[in-house]
Amino acid sequence: MSPVPPDQGLVRPSAVVDAEIRALLQETGGWLWGPTRERYEELRDEWVQAVRAEVTTAA
Repeated sequence: MSPVPPDQGLVRPSAVVDAEIRALLQETGGWLWGPTRERYEELRDEWVQAVRAEVTTAA
């Protein structure tokens, strides 16, 4: 998987992205295949970027 590109705009808060990940998992019953898996991976990468931004801001 390619690395996440550098921040190119506003980053959503990690809590918002986390809620979207949880909703996706609930909707699919935890089964992630095809486009659903791709969406999960995009959200996961966005969540990591958001957490990093929040940690950097807090420091």
